[in-house]
Amino acid sequence: MSDLLASAGVLVAAGAAATAILLPPGRLRATAMLAALALFPVLILGDQWDSRQIADLRDDTARFASFGYLAAIGALLLAAIFDRWPFAMPLAIVAALPFRVPIESGGDTANLLVPLYLVIAGAAIATVVKDWRGWSAEPLATVGVARWLPRVLAAVVVLYALQTLYSPDFSKSLQNVCFFFVPFSLVYALLRDVRWDRELLTWALGVVAIEAVAFVAIGSVEWVTRNLIWNDLVMRSNEFHTYFRVNSVFWDPNVYGRYLALVAVLAMAVLLWTRERRTSALLTALIAVLWIGLVPTFSQSSYAALLGGLAVLAALKWSWRWTAATAAIGVAAGVLVITLVGGSDKINFDRINIDTSGRANLVSGGLRLSAERPIYGYGSGSFPKAYREHVKSRKVPVSVSHTEPITVAAEQGIIGFAAYIALIVIALWTMARGLAWNASPATGPAGYVVRVAVLAAFVALLVHTMAYAGFYEDPITWVLLAVGASLAAAPAVRKDP
Repeated sequence: MSDLLASAGVLVAAGAAATAILLPPGRLRATAMLAALALFPVLILGDQWDSRQIADLRDDTARFASFGYLAAIGALLLAAIFDRWPFAMPLAIVAALPFRVPIESGGDTANLLVPLYLVIAGAAIATVVKDWRGWSAEPLATVGVARWLPRVLAAVVVLYALQTLYSPDFSKSLQNVCFFFVPFSLVYALLRDVRWDRELLTWALGVVAIEAVAFVAIGSVEWVTRNLIWNDLVMRSNEFHTYFRVNSVFWDPNVYGRYLALVAVLAMAVLLWTRERRTSALLTALIAVLWIGLVPTFSQSSYAALLGGLAVLAALKWSWRWTAATAAIGVAAGVLVITLVGGSDKINFDRINIDTSGRANLVSGGLRLSAERPIYGYGSGSFPKAYREHVKSRKVPVSVSHTEPITVAAEQGIIGFAAYIALIVIALWTMARGLAWNASPATGPAGYVVRVAVLAAFVALLVHTMAYAGFYEDPITWVLLAVGASLAAAPAVRKDP
């Protein structure tokens, strides 16, 4: 595929995804969703047509065709299920979030969200059919600042696509658009107008709880047997450390830890406001299991994410002043420990870099990159290549910056960083709007509790991305944005628990 054609395709796909975010249910949205759904796999195939993975499949025509038929049949089957039982669509999306499938070919392995992509395809087809027939439910009304969330989100998608045009690693930026921004935009569009009533929310929490317990069970087996399911890099790392990190079905222990931390925050939110003993007992047991699973990940970013989410819950449950004071003391203590590490009264940068697995070098290098091109950055998806080419470091191998603001600033400059900050501010404002006024420990409505849970989980996710990045690339981000926007626009879901 020529660069010009690929660039045009990326812009059209991103434009279609942004249109799906902005428009209410109807034929125009259906057309946009269908265009985005069709374009992103075509662009990926065109970009990777000569790669070893695709070349191996092309040489085996039967296998290539069988994959296509299976994907089409799976998507159509899911579309039929979602058309018959709309209740199943949001649950299927939530259930598919953690699962990545290793695709091996030509000696390389790619871990793709294949189950989620199939669910998105099926849900999009079912929604397109309903939109064209005029059967879709009325969109939820948005008021005040909530109106700006889809606008800013759509702008982020289009801006990222535009900044692929001058990226030194166009293939990487195209993959980011097609694997993350376009399909996850459809996730937002699909979930934004869902009526998140108490029954659906209970089922959703049950789904993530059951999955999380299963993941902990697998991780516990890994811990006991000292044998991981996959990821040779983590396996080799465990051989050189006194501790043993587990990753369960996830590729990375930090991603596994992030998932457990987010589920723990959701469970704790419900536990703090529930009045039912049976529910309290179940949630307490769930949180205990999640903590057992979280500890052997040795993911400091996940521990920090959990603390961040719990801080939000404490602030809304008890006192934001005492919570802020406690957090400030904790941060000050952490800075003091870092400053004095190694027995010196000066900051030991080398020690910090070792303790953070090279992240300090990545942060300082990313800041240098952003200073070199402060306005527009090096282009979408460019951080790894730009870091290798422009930052002099003793340890050059790098894939990501591990700090989302640094990644955005280096790749997209002030323009992209402003859009990133605007999205976070608008999202937090939308999710938190009115929560402090409606707090009532004794009789807090279910809708209030769920909004608190979504806000706390979103803050936990933000904290995690400060040390591990993956904000736009994590579908959970887009799900939380959609659910938060939907709940903020639909106060009718608030019922006494």
